[in-house]
Amino acid sequence: MSVSTAGTFCPQSQRRYVLIAAILASALGFIDGSVVSIAIPAMRASFGASFIEAQWISNGYLLTLSAFLLVGGAAGDRFSLRLVFAFGIALFVAASMLCTLATSAWFLIAARALQGLGAAIMVPGSLAIISKAYPKHERGQAIGVWAAASAITTAAGPILGGVLLSWGSEEIWRLIFAINLPLGGVAFYLLLAKVPPDPNVPGKRLDVPGSVLAVLALGSLAWALTGPGGEGSAQPASHIALFLLLTALFGFAFVIVEWWSAEPIMPLGVFRNPTFLAANLVTFFLYFALSAVLFYLPMTLIGGWRLPEAQVGLVFLPLTIAIALMSGPVGRLSDVTGPGLLIAIGSGIVGIAYAGLGLGIGLMNFWYHILPLMVLMGAGMALVVSPLSAAVMGALDDRDSGAASGINNAVSRVAGLVAVAAMGTLAAAIYPQFGAELQLDPSDAKQHALGNNAAFQTIAMVTSAMCFVATVIAFLGIKTLRRL
Repeated sequence: MSVSTAGTFCPQSQRRYVLIAAILASALGFIDGSVVSIAIPAMRASFGASFIEAQWISNGYLLTLSAFLLVGGAAGDRFSLRLVFAFGIALFVAASMLCTLATSAWFLIAARALQGLGAAIMVPGSLAIISKAYPKHERGQAIGVWAAASAITTAAGPILGGVLLSWGSEEIWRLIFAINLPLGGVAFYLLLAKVPPDPNVPGKRLDVPGSVLAVLALGSLAWALTGPGGEGSAQPASHIALFLLLTALFGFAFVIVEWWSAEPIMPLGVFRNPTFLAANLVTFFLYFALSAVLFYLPMTLIGGWRLPEAQVGLVFLPLTIAIALMSGPVGRLSDVTGPGLLIAIGSGIVGIAYAGLGLGIGLMNFWYHILPLMVLMGAGMALVVSPLSAAVMGALDDRDSGAASGINNAVSRVAGLVAVAAMGTLAAAIYPQFGAELQLDPSDAKQHALGNNAAFQTIAMVTSAMCFVATVIAFLGIKTLRRL
């Protein structure tokens, strides 16, 4: 079959290389995101980093990823998707190597920010190049293979990373970033050596002003919530007010630029659709809660309870398994019932799980309290993920499908950025030594654990409330796929 009759730029014999490259690139992003949260205590110990610096090790990455995610997808349309995807992988890997060489916390934060920029180019290209390389009648199967392989790598990453951190020295966390070199190197080689060039869209322009303003607005907000004051302490109220004002100004400028831009990274008109707006509000609340729990629960268990990283890595496993096993059946059920009811039920289940984590945190029992509730949370999220994607994509016409997917992806990343910043500030206000691995005598170690528990309990209860808000929004605002 010729390329033209197949409706794709890639001959059949070479499509498997596209799929392998996309799977490896997805593994880079998924593994990096989950393992770093387990490695944060080790990184803090390595550099003697403050809690604020620990937050920015995550937020430096999320900031650039969130702000440039939409323009990264547009770049693949404007230029060759194959070349842009390969460039994103190369930048991500190069930044990962800088992470392994970091000599201070802020060196690592800067490298993580560069890594986030590479991910913003790489992440949209992973699924997009599969869609562009495979004809429609083969695309579903290819995406299914990609999703299954991504689920396996996501599940394996935290477990393998936890084992590595448990058995290695204080500096072993650097290998977490070093593993990106062989994975990314293979993907980069396959794209350039085994995959033919794809056509670009010369007339399409990139919204650089919008991207810059997005970075400034999100950066000001993150700094308002987590920026240090003198000698690493929390910044004074006047500084917080200043950066919140800058956030408002940059945000307003972003809206103006996007409103008048011929090709905005975020077309604001799509938010006139009430179901699309409701679906993205649900996304923000749910992924705010998910990001906060998955970032701060490992810190509590490792820094406060002194559990080994290999054991703590298991908290990520139920979520991945549940989504992998349930997404297909739940998606088919959503076609019958409409997505709103399933999203509402799933959000409520997640809220119950987080409330259970908070109320029972004083038990300090991993196997009979933490892990079962993470299983419950995973089941709830599995009820949400597929219907929520269907609601987002079904709310708008097909011509806006790219914008719908990109905006929703960006909303989930921004939610994570704000969650890590805001909940970390709240936790530090309750217990300033939250998440730190300290060498203490038994009595002081007990008090340290209790302080960590109190801080995480507040995070869990706040995130539980946000899930119940998402439940109400989903039930009232997302009705059915049949005319969203």
